[in-house]
Amino acid sequence: MKNNKTLELLAPAGNTEKLKYAFEYGADAVYAGVPDFSLRARINDFTPNKLKKGIEYAHQKGKKFYITINIYAHNIHLKQAERHLKFLKKLDIDGIIVSDPGILTLVKKNLPNVNIHLSTQANALNWRAVKFWGEQGAKRVILARETTLKEIKEIKKKVPEVELEYLVHGAMCMSYSGRCILSQWMTGRSANLGDCAQPCRWKYSTVTDSQKKFEIDLEEDKNGTYFFNSRDLNLLAYLNDLRKAGVTFFKIEGRNKSVFYLSVVVRAYRKVLDAVLKKKPKQEIQKIIREEQKELNKLFRRGYTAGFLLGNEPEHFISNSHKKCLYEFVGEVIENKKLKVESKKNENLIKIKPHNAVYKNDKIEIISPDGNQMTRIKEIYNESEKVVQSAHGGQNKFYYLNIGKKNIKPMSLLRKKIKNTKK
Repeated sequence: MKNNKTLELLAPAGNTEKLKYAFEYGADAVYAGVPDFSLRARINDFTPNKLKKGIEYAHQKGKKFYITINIYAHNIHLKQAERHLKFLKKLDIDGIIVSDPGILTLVKKNLPNVNIHLSTQANALNWRAVKFWGEQGAKRVILARETTLKEIKEIKKKVPEVELEYLVHGAMCMSYSGRCILSQWMTGRSANLGDCAQPCRWKYSTVTDSQKKFEIDLEEDKNGTYFFNSRDLNLLAYLNDLRKAGVTFFKIEGRNKSVFYLSVVVRAYRKVLDAVLKKKPKQEIQKIIREEQKELNKLFRRGYTAGFLLGNEPEHFISNSHKKCLYEFVGEVIENKKLKVESKKNENLIKIKPHNAVYKNDKIEIISPDGNQMTRIKEIYNESEKVVQSAHGGQNKFYYLNIGKKNIKPMSLLRKKIKNTKK
């Protein structure tokens, strides 16, 4: 269960499937929680029983599992939170991530030996704050996104006994470390209870009435501008700088993202962290960074920023909701298979779960933890092993592809370039 690496890469686990992909592509640990207490109330199917199984799976892999109880609790949440903590006491968890001081005291009361990690939501960005939280029982502090590299160095120097974690990749909130009131104000859905409607991502336009009064027209259409829309955080090029500053835990954001997005991001950060750990020459590390940055550029994204790390204000992407993506995630490889049909017995096929449409003769790219390889679809078979011309996602069906390659590992992912797409 213990990890001997000196640097730890943490990935989000929005569900059990994402948990498995995170580990397959190089994460040392995952973080997740049940919807009631996690800042991901939607697109989260974790139940207490699934948490239990997820923790067991992680430990079988020699990995870690951190539980999130990082809401800002109201009085009505406290009894339920304590019941949940008593359940967690039965599990072999590696740590609990908290934001709220009241929840922290409940953790100390009910699980006195568990490692407490202070969430980035608590906005710790100076050494006295980190020292304070350490004195309250936090073993690790996940620094606020607004903390600069210079400040991190000073924090580590002043408070060496507290572990430091930093978010290195994912969505940036336009509010202070996510403590935003826009969603509650506009929709009645609280961001600080994990139910953000993301009004900062909507498209806005100004309209006038006959009295020349102005109001905000909240519409997600082709008009207006995305003036709250922060670029996505990307610190792939700064991992060694963060390590030198005192960060040993590197967190990826994205529990609501697809397994494809998660896998590509985890793999990129794993490769760079491994190069840093092995103390490879600077030129070699830079080459790996460039290669992996190309992979990150092929994902759905809002453009990238280094956030507050270098002391600058993060850039916003106000011209659109996101960058045009030139690639499409089309499927997951489930297993290798040989057909039962006598005339096709020797064909090597991959069984896939399609996510978007693929067609015979499509050129596709196979993504695995080890690397990428291009191929072409020679033939497609349906679940009855009948030849078809295409496979489509959203139908809860499996298909078999003849791609002319052997030994394609399960949990490999498939993508293809979108035709006629301009940058």
